[in-house]
Amino acid sequence: MKILIGDDHVLFREGLRRLLEQLRENATFAEASNFDELLDMAASKDEAYDLILTDLRMPGWPGFSGIGMLRDRQPNSKVVVVSASEAQSDVREALENGAAGYIPKSSSVKIMLSALDLIFSGGVYVPATVLREGIEPDHRGGSVMPPTDPQLEQLLTQRQREVLDRLREGKSNKQIAHELGLSEGTVKIHMTAIFKSLGVRNRTQAAMAFPQSHSA
Repeated sequence: MKILIGDDHVLFREGLRRLLEQLRENATFAEASNFDELLDMAASKDEAYDLILTDLRMPGWPGFSGIGMLRDRQPNSKVVVVSASEAQSDVREALENGAAGYIPKSSSVKIMLSALDLIFSGGVYVPATVLREGIEPDHRGGSVMPPTDPQLEQLLTQRQREVLDRLREGKSNKQIAHELGLSEGTVKIHMTAIFKSLGVRNRTQAAMAFPQSHSA
């Protein structure tokens, strides 16, 4: 596995590289300290990266269109944002511009490795710190969710499956937000992640992607 890391802090790049060595023992790494360098490395015809990790607002950062620029040069690579920002607007912009996930730098080692596992399984990782709204725990400390298709369970988080079930019922973002105790902005982030995970472009395609789960 080839991994390209873009961040202007040397210590963070080194720490991230050592962390990723736990995920893939045979991984090889390349590093860039600014966006122009990152883009040049991604544009190399001699290198095909499996994963590109990029910071936001590093020197030369052109805005969120930079994610699309990286994907254009490495169409088979998963581009993941690793940023200190935990703003909903940054998460939504990153996903809408093609990021396969958004991992806050404040994440623990366990969370970061779990996020990358989800991404490599074909899912889209959205940080819980951004979406921590209206989660009602059951007596076991988890959130209640009816059984669902195993493949869907692998691709989507629990909250995303809850949103998808309501989308299939024809409910609007406003209605979904009200029922789940979320803001409409949070529902939009979930929708973007669902579309990307399922490889669809709109609500109708998402609703038809898998058989609907039923409550026990």
